[in-house]
Amino acid sequence: MLRLSAMQGVLLLTSLSLLTGCSAYFNQPTRTQSARLGEETTITPELRKLPAPKEKIVTAVYKFRDQTGQYKPSETGGNWSTAVSQGTTNILLKALEESGWFVPIERENVSNLMNERLIIQRSMAQYQQKGENLPPLLFAGVILEGGIVSYDVNTITGGAGLRFFGTGGSSQYRQDRVTVYLRAVATKSGKILKTVYTSKTLLSQAVDAGIFRYVRFKRLLEAETGYATNEPSQMAVTEAIEKAVQALVLEGIQDGLWGIDEKAADQAQQALAAYTREKQEMSETDVYGARNTVEPSRLTIHPYVAAWRYHGDYATQGIRTGYGLAADVYLTRHVGLQVNAGTGTLGSDQVFSCPVSSLQGNLVYRSLPFRRITPILYAGIGLIACRAGTLPVEVKGQRHLLLNGGMGTEIALTNKIGLRTMLEYQQPLTDALDDMVYGRYYDYYLRGSVGLSFYLGRSAHYPLPIRK
Repeated sequence: MLRLSAMQGVLLLTSLSLLTGCSAYFNQPTRTQSARLGEETTITPELRKLPAPKEKIVTAVYKFRDQTGQYKPSETGGNWSTAVSQGTTNILLKALEESGWFVPIERENVSNLMNERLIIQRSMAQYQQKGENLPPLLFAGVILEGGIVSYDVNTITGGAGLRFFGTGGSSQYRQDRVTVYLRAVATKSGKILKTVYTSKTLLSQAVDAGIFRYVRFKRLLEAETGYATNEPSQMAVTEAIEKAVQALVLEGIQDGLWGIDEKAADQAQQALAAYTREKQEMSETDVYGARNTVEPSRLTIHPYVAAWRYHGDYATQGIRTGYGLAADVYLTRHVGLQVNAGTGTLGSDQVFSCPVSSLQGNLVYRSLPFRRITPILYAGIGLIACRAGTLPVEVKGQRHLLLNGGMGTEIALTNKIGLRTMLEYQQPLTDALDDMVYGRYYDYYLRGSVGLSFYLGRSAHYPLPIRK
């Protein structure tokens, strides 16, 4: 049996490693690799698919630099390496070339170019009786300025792990964020024609699994594996810059700053429509990538079915069913009041069974009112009693004060209907709920419920905090 358990641990270890990251795990660098061409980002093909211009724009880039001055984070001491690449001018020039909309000209090291032209002119004058002039340099109609304006570290961090009898695994992740601004300036007037900005997240993650246990006397099994991946900052910067170039071209077309080829009119309309949809989505998205897509309701009606689990003076517990109806009235976007009426049965196998009804008043809190999925917390006070009447909500017998609290999740299926699940703790302030007083602890029960939510009174009170 011990050997079987150890083998199961090894299988679990292997499964965790394979399932959590096949690509990184099976592509471990066990030997040197030859030089290769640079990788493309997901935006590079989109740059090449931009509609053709009526005439390419001669563009100069003097300096497109890292303006953050930030160094790489280090846990062991000082680190004088910069967090992002210092060669972003080269990345921008490559993106301009890939777009097919610009004719980039050399301006970052224009002094070297002028010196070389002077050498050529002097050499030609020395070997020819009549000096021949070089053709004039191209001048830029548009100058592109900007740079990397921020590099935010640890915008989101987290992880998870599980270990049972020396066998288990864990994972950790960290997300950083780089932001790029790009503006186009008219050389004749100095007017800023258009400014755009883009951002890109960088993901770093680590996964490990291991086993450490005795399989028999003086026989210890120990094994571990894992991997870590860090998204290259250069690739993230490249993707952000390429996205900025794409946005600059499309917004310039939209504002009539530059024209398109007549044959590419349909392609331009499709590209602009897709870009408009993307901008709308971004206006509904926060800095962590979550979108506000739901208008919070002022009034919610929630019929539900429930399962009740009794814990009391009897040694055994039982699960019984019930149902109820709740109504939430929200005073703000997050906080509201709830009235909850429920009926069901508390029971302990064949020993004890009691139909009960409860009426509660609660304070409700929804943390993410504008999201499709929002956590819900509530706490309150109410009454509970065993009922002997014929109607489901008829309350007879002795009534007891009840304290309760719960948590759950609500999913907005449409703008009118949602699905809510709750797990609640109900604490009657009596030990006689099961007609038996024993010990010094009160009887209590747990209730799990699921049901539909009907949304009433939207948007007139709580407009979406987004641009429409």
